[in-house]
Amino acid sequence: MNQELKTFKSVDGQLFKLLIEAGLNWLRTNQQLVNSLNVFPVPDGDTGTNMLLTMQAAYNEIQNSGENKISKIAHSVAQGALMGARGNSGVILSQIWRGFSRALDNHDVMNLSDFSKALIEAKNTAYKGVVRPVEGTILTVAKDISIASEEIISKTDDLEEFLDFIVKEADKSVQNTPELLPILKQAGVVDSGGKGLFFILEGFLKFLRGESLEASTAKLVQPIALMNGGDMEEIEPGQDFEVIVDFRPSDPLNLDIFYSDLTEMGTSIQVGEGDGMYRMHIHVPTENRYLPIDYTMKLGTITKVYMENLIDQMEQKESSQQKQLDLIPVEPDQVAVVAVSPGFGLSQIFASLGAAAIVQGGQTMNPSTEEILHSFENLPTDKVIILPNNKNIFLAAKSAKEATVKQVEVLPCKTIPQGLSAMLRLDPFGDIDEIFEEMNEAIIEVDTGEITVATRSVEINGVNVQEGEAIALFNSELIASSPSIESACFEILKRVDLDERERLTLFYGSDISKQDVNLIIDHIREKFPQFEIEIHEGGQPHYQFIISIE
Repeated sequence: MNQELKTFKSVDGQLFKLLIEAGLNWLRTNQQLVNSLNVFPVPDGDTGTNMLLTMQAAYNEIQNSGENKISKIAHSVAQGALMGARGNSGVILSQIWRGFSRALDNHDVMNLSDFSKALIEAKNTAYKGVVRPVEGTILTVAKDISIASEEIISKTDDLEEFLDFIVKEADKSVQNTPELLPILKQAGVVDSGGKGLFFILEGFLKFLRGESLEASTAKLVQPIALMNGGDMEEIEPGQDFEVIVDFRPSDPLNLDIFYSDLTEMGTSIQVGEGDGMYRMHIHVPTENRYLPIDYTMKLGTITKVYMENLIDQMEQKESSQQKQLDLIPVEPDQVAVVAVSPGFGLSQIFASLGAAAIVQGGQTMNPSTEEILHSFENLPTDKVIILPNNKNIFLAAKSAKEATVKQVEVLPCKTIPQGLSAMLRLDPFGDIDEIFEEMNEAIIEVDTGEITVATRSVEINGVNVQEGEAIALFNSELIASSPSIESACFEILKRVDLDERERLTLFYGSDISKQDVNLIIDHIREKFPQFEIEIHEGGQPHYQFIISIE
């Protein structure tokens, strides 16, 4: 079959479905590599995950379809991608598929000329979907492959040759992204979204060539200290259990063979190393839940095993949140606020301030367009304001706005403190436009500090970051790398104009003990007695503190 596919000069609906599946599978294989291409050394590298879940949603729309018309399959892909889009990279990817499908209206099959036109329209739509397009991103890669497609169609009518040229040009474009976006060069990485698009296209080509879509060429090993078991994660279909195994190999570990064997068992594979010990993380279907344990037992001595039913864990957490959150009912014609929140403590605060709906999400867990849409579609009002509270959720919120007939406004708040400050301006009985303006003014009146742990060593914006140290971000800008969480907090407070600010509110996360929190707060009070200080349990993962400075 694959040999015959190599000679195809056009693509019908069923072949396109196979290509989409191949792109999805190859992206899944390289998911962690794409995630690792994070500019800042913070534990929120989720571009690979966001693009993967977007592609999975796209494929779910066509998985059981026997449709032969390329136009109908392409439109289903676009619709699935739109609803499943997560993060900025996922939303831009959904726009790429939207433009691609639009160019194929009323087509039974797609020849190479049609393919080229679809790539051009995909680029155009993606650029239009972003208010301020930035070069050196996935947009640039989309543009470069559209240009390449026009060049190659005059030289071949063979699908494999066409894709081979496109993939090579996509690779060149990705490698050139640091020359267009200086921050990438500083961080020593290429653009993650562009790399994800490259892997999708390379998956198309590998399928036509009959090559494996399981074995990645990149084997990532991270420090064990940066791998946290039991975190809530996005669950892909078939990923029923999370299995983590700590083991000490009897002989030097061959990572190529190790990864290859694990890909036969499951997905979301991660490997950590430290002091002669390895930690293996994998998501597997129920029937494979013991295979990783049996496998690693053959390689050496197992010291610890962790297993979690991901589906049950997610259901229990969602059920718990629904039962405990006391959301204020919304009446018809009132203004409802939908807030995105990364932790249950923060969700309770948003609810107490009048939020009508809470969407779980934040760093490393960006909600989809569909999840945001569903949060307000059944509310008994047609006036809605969405607080994304994260720069990587803004585009998904905008997509939800465009997918409804309700009057929806998306506040450009990028942090939790900005969102909470905006909530204080809510008047559910007021005019939505006036409330939106009031909230917009509020978000610029608060500064935001964030404390987390560096995932790698790098120098950015003059800050020398050491892997494993505490790092401080002030208004989303990396400002310091410190030996302790406490000293990182003080680095943020050094940036504050003390004459202009009088209140500190600290929201502590799930990765810091209450004892450490109390000790740090006591020291802050001693050094800054002029501040009114509040402390709340935020429950957010990965970030030990989110600090609101007013």
